[in-house]
Amino acid sequence: MLKTHSYDRKPAVAGYFYPSKPVELRETISQLFQHSLGPGKEPVVAERFIEDIVGYIAPHAGYMYSGPVASHVYYDLASRGRFDTAIIIGTNHTGLGSLISVYPGGEWITPLGRVKVDSELAKRVVDYSELAELDTDAHIEEHSVEVQIPFLQYLYGENFTILPIVVGLHTVEASRDLAKAIRRAVDETGRRIVLIASSDFNHYEPYDITKEKDMLAIRRILELDSEAFYRTVIDNNISICGPGGIMTLIEYAKISYPVEELEAVLLKYANSGDVSGDRGYVVGYASLRIGRGRGHSRKQ
Repeated sequence: MLKTHSYDRKPAVAGYFYPSKPVELRETISQLFQHSLGPGKEPVVAERFIEDIVGYIAPHAGYMYSGPVASHVYYDLASRGRFDTAIIIGTNHTGLGSLISVYPGGEWITPLGRVKVDSELAKRVVDYSELAELDTDAHIEEHSVEVQIPFLQYLYGENFTILPIVVGLHTVEASRDLAKAIRRAVDETGRRIVLIASSDFNHYEPYDITKEKDMLAIRRILELDSEAFYRTVIDNNISICGPGGIMTLIEYAKISYPVEELEAVLLKYANSGDVSGDRGYVVGYASLRIGRGRGHSRKQ
């Protein structure tokens, strides 16, 4: 039976994917922003509320490997201002829980403090989705949502809420269903949201093969074409672990703004070989932004 009651979710990968001590974690995140593969400087949070940004794609491996690439998402987000709720769509690595699992309420705990779950938004998303369920089981040991939260706390402190969603059904149809449910819930609640799709890219192949495969998939994301992205992933055996979240972000963008006004931008690409120097067996990482293009054409 699925666990649907709200409770405080303790960190599952602190001390493993990222430091468990608050001071060390803050220092680590600062170093990621200043890393040679990162933006190269500390972010500054704009005081205005974000406008015209739908969301981001961010990697979720251990900070040592994917953190510099992930920091590009949070550097860019900081420059665009504040929001009410971060909807973080992870992927189900454990097989636990429902196919699309929406965390019902309570708080998430990291070494940097507590973050409240937007329980009202959670309930509305589930009400409007054919597939999503309120569920905590899928989140208990899952890292893909968790590793994004310390970055947000580093920037915004306690001045935001989250809606954790874990996806185990990675199809275009499921992504469209979830995107429509989120859009309707956001419209009804009036939340200012940012959507973060948490995904690593190709896994455990040589450096050049991984980069080639990842660029095929990234090209389809930049074209904002979920169906072509999905076909490219399947046809080329690209082991992206969070395609459902990526497609949900694309579909959400396309029902939020006219497609001709949208822009997808690759902020940074690298893989674990760029960090470790071992190019024989790598995992790919990409940070992208999707939002209104402010009059600019989409990047190709």
